[in-house]
Amino acid sequence: MSLVVSVPTAGLARDLEPLPEGVEVLVWEMDAPAPRDRIDLVVLPYMSGTSGFTFLAGVETQLVQGESIGYEGIAAKLPPGVVFANAATVHEASTAELAVGLTLALQRHLDDFARDTAAGRWAPQYAQSLADRRVLLVGYGGVGKAVARRLAPFEVDLVPVASHARSEDGVAVHGIDELPGLLPSAEIVILTLPGGDATRHIIGESELAALPDGALVVNVGRGPLIDTDALVRHTGSGRLRAALDVTDPEPLPPGHPLWSSPGVLISPHVGGDSSAMHPRIAALVRRQIAHLLAGEEPENIVVRT
Repeated sequence: MSLVVSVPTAGLARDLEPLPEGVEVLVWEMDAPAPRDRIDLVVLPYMSGTSGFTFLAGVETQLVQGESIGYEGIAAKLPPGVVFANAATVHEASTAELAVGLTLALQRHLDDFARDTAAGRWAPQYAQSLADRRVLLVGYGGVGKAVARRLAPFEVDLVPVASHARSEDGVAVHGIDELPGLLPSAEIVILTLPGGDATRHIIGESELAALPDGALVVNVGRGPLIDTDALVRHTGSGRLRAALDVTDPEPLPPGHPLWSSPGVLISPHVGGDSSAMHPRIAALVRRQIAHLLAGEEPENIVVRT
């Protein structure tokens, strides 16, 4: 059986070698029409937005493979008859690292110390530890569980929350309907939820107001999980702090009040963009190739248009 695969970069093509017999890999950046009428497996460019999707029309495919975990809105961008898989297993470790890093940075004033270093200023500060803090982890999927594993050595009081209450591997997971009762005792809230209508502004004015003074909100999920205007009010007054890898709008425009809010640290949506990504996306694409060659169902299918 022959199989034609397109990837967006020459680097990913190299990472797939050696290839099984009968597999041909093309480099297609999706900035021009497809080089073939039939490409069995199309790997989308990473963080490509809406660019390139129009070039999929008329291309015969078995699978379109995204390089991101999130897939909200993807169905509307794809032509009919497409099977789409997300990149679960690729970004969880890297995103969880950043979630813990952002949390530590705000708890231990590393953002202030970076400014002090640039200014040549010695300015000790008393800090809140991560140890012994009550951490509300909102989202208990792949990224959430990766965050939980990395928080375990920090001796936190971890409270996981998911769409519905359950016991999973001995862990008591709270349902999202319990969130109002959990927020008043949360010292740190870490959001790892996907985007979409169901989670939009899941942290809004009433949720932020329920948090105690000085609480830290960390978002490595999607920007619209938080009502930005409400967050600006609570961080601008200094009542709450925030560490954000994702924002709404995104990119955050120059002059936006979040840039100057005290106690806010922003990273530019880089949770999954680390050296951990490249071997993991290559491993996923190799597994998808093996599934297609064997006539098996691919992994991570989330949309069929």
